[in-house]
Amino acid sequence: MLNEIIAATRRRLEIDGVVQPNSGPVLCNFAEALTRPGLQVIAEFKRRSPSAGPLGMDLDAAAQAVAYVNGGAAAISVLTEPDYFSGSIADLAAVRAAVDLPILRKDFIVDERQIVQSRAIGADAVLLIVAALETAELESFLTVAREVGIAALVEAHDESEAQIAVDLGADLIGINNRNLQTFETDLAVAERVSTQLPTSSVLVAESGVSTLEGASRMAAAGYDAVLVGEALVRAADPATLIRRLRSAAT
Repeated sequence: MLNEIIAATRRRLEIDGVVQPNSGPVLCNFAEALTRPGLQVIAEFKRRSPSAGPLGMDLDAAAQAVAYVNGGAAAISVLTEPDYFSGSIADLAAVRAAVDLPILRKDFIVDERQIVQSRAIGADAVLLIVAALETAELESFLTVAREVGIAALVEAHDESEAQIAVDLGADLIGINNRNLQTFETDLAVAERVSTQLPTSSVLVAESGVSTLEGASRMAAAGYDAVLVGEALVRAADPATLIRRLRSAAT
């Protein structure tokens, strides 16, 4: 599925190019927001996913973001991939206009122009997926991110990918608990990989966290933050769920 999404992204970029706005707003410090005391929550806004199908097709992005703020989220992740997640840059723009929290652009970055674009449309961070990029590409993209002043969350799915992130000097590392082949999630993945991650990096556990128990496991494994999407989009009261997850480390 990852290869299919990446191929679709490359085709779309070849046809449409990458629209580059002239400039972007002042950036928020994404890493700093995740290192406050306690377990922090990156609250994600997404309309659908390949594994779960439609989640919140009619949700108002701005209203959802405000609910995340009310719950104490440290940052907001916004899916902008259109074909498989029904995301859009318009969703990110709506969130940026509604809240002052740092925003992660969640997409499949395969072209350095997407990084520059992300900065210009108001994202404070981009996701760089180890499995989606050659090591040389990832290294180049990290350099571009530093040059334009945007944070880069480098996502790994196992020990070998995590080692690549560490070797390239990534200071924001995300461990995704979702198996890209089966779509199943297993929190033991993040627990296992955490033992080889440097304490100097900001660590994010992604996917599979929806309960206080899961959040507590990630906090105990040394993660600074959890990225939570599906559970929050489905929740009747996302603010309360965020507060519950954040209580894991108190």
